[in-house]
Amino acid sequence: MSQKRTRSGFGVMMGLIGMIRPMLGIMCLAILMGCVGNLMASFITILGGYGFLPVLGLIDGVNLTVIFVLLILFALLRGILRYAEQASNHYIAFKLLARIRHKVFAALRKLAPAKLDGSEKGNLISIITSDIELLEVFYAHTISPIVIAVITSLFMVIFLGRIHPIFGAVGLIYYLIVGALIPIMNGKRGSSTGQEYRNSFGELNTCVLDNLYGLEEILQFGQQETRQKEQNKRTEKLHETSQTLKDHETIQKIVTDGVILSAGVVMAILGAVLLEDQAVKSWEVIIAVITIMSSFGPTAALSTLSNNLHHTLAAGNRVLDLLEEEPVVEDVAAGAEECQGDIVCDHVTFAYENEEKILDNFSGTFSENKIHGILGKSGCGKSTLLKLLMRFYETDQGTISYGKEEINRINTKELRNNISYVTQETFLFQDTIANNIKIAREDASMEEVIEAAKKASIHDFIMSTPEGYDTKLAELGDSVSGGEKQRIGIARAFLHNSKYIFLDEPTSNIDSLNEGMILRSLDQEKKDKTIILVSHRKSTMGIADEVKCM
Repeated sequence: MSQKRTRSGFGVMMGLIGMIRPMLGIMCLAILMGCVGNLMASFITILGGYGFLPVLGLIDGVNLTVIFVLLILFALLRGILRYAEQASNHYIAFKLLARIRHKVFAALRKLAPAKLDGSEKGNLISIITSDIELLEVFYAHTISPIVIAVITSLFMVIFLGRIHPIFGAVGLIYYLIVGALIPIMNGKRGSSTGQEYRNSFGELNTCVLDNLYGLEEILQFGQQETRQKEQNKRTEKLHETSQTLKDHETIQKIVTDGVILSAGVVMAILGAVLLEDQAVKSWEVIIAVITIMSSFGPTAALSTLSNNLHHTLAAGNRVLDLLEEEPVVEDVAAGAEECQGDIVCDHVTFAYENEEKILDNFSGTFSENKIHGILGKSGCGKSTLLKLLMRFYETDQGTISYGKEEINRINTKELRNNISYVTQETFLFQDTIANNIKIAREDASMEEVIEAAKKASIHDFIMSTPEGYDTKLAELGDSVSGGEKQRIGIARAFLHNSKYIFLDEPTSNIDSLNEGMILRSLDQEKKDKTIILVSHRKSTMGIADEVKCM
């Protein structure tokens, strides 16, 4: 993954909000219920204040029965509306998370394989799992609270302003401080730390995966202490970053509580001044103080929210990076459907990003219905050539053609459907051996699977396993050897039954007896197929009709 954009917190929020459109109606309903519910919560305290005024002899004509009924009604409705608001927000969040996961996997399919070559797998797993999961906080506990805080604060400003304009102005200032100024300042302080935390989390994931998958090598070469130190170092870095975020959170909470307390004090002092000037009545001062102290719930929630936003916005930034990443090669959807004939490479030059040239002015023709050998030492560009023939990458200069069609004008899906590509590392899924072979063609019959396995010289091994073709392989195929993995990969190529077969070091982990059987099967297949066999071993080139040295 090469693209890493540093967006502002507002930019990340706008990017995430753009995904809400399909759920906008439910979001508006959740906001409405939240506003009404929070206003009822505030007015429970305010009505209670009105109820005590006659007791204190400050006001007459207050119907205590009405106040009592309203208090009970508001208390009941507050609970119901709170539940309904949260249920709606979580429904929106989980629906959107499913949609985002779909988008992320679609992006990964578009980026594969070129953009994912060499990517940190632990970091990708962190984005796909924990980063997306963190967005639930944003969709369920961020958007609605922000809008609710704005609407309820404006309502309270109007309510206070009706008592006296100065009370309304004070309320507005304090709502802005608690709900906007403190979160913004806290967000600026912690945004880079939040991004650092998510990146450190991904790096630790990668380190843990490396240690798990490389456990045998670590034990063999006595690297336990070194690898443990590396993992501890990354863990300590993550802990330090987390502690910094917690320190920010503590300071923010202290500041917020202090500002809220000062709001009540300032309102009381101003009320006393206005009372002395006979601009307000004593009961109005009491109601103003009660109102300001009981109405900070939504705005204080925004202040607290900014702590979690450090993680959430950092996670959102990483998800948006992935969704906006441009693939190295765009698939051709409207190209030629035909993919047949000789493969012609004409003065092909290619280099990976920020690296020296791997292929320089390479030319060659791979004729139909023949086995072509490509011989050369490691690093000379043999595997890269096959990736170019698969159109995983595009040439920097020169062209590649299948028959009369240049590769960039052939429908990409059709091109790859006509090629069986066996890589150096065969990936096996945690599934049965039969299903692992049938990856090449899901509708293949069991007889066809067995025939392909025999050609790949893996049938006898399969039959020696406890359940034959129904034997379930361990995660990453760890229950079979490297040679057996390779032969299952070759069986896939035979089962795919395509016009072209590309094999990249297909027998490097296979003993000479099984290698001979596989090569004989390939020789029998060449009558209606074009086979390109890449190897650094001359013995493998024995069946090739033509050999090109690189």
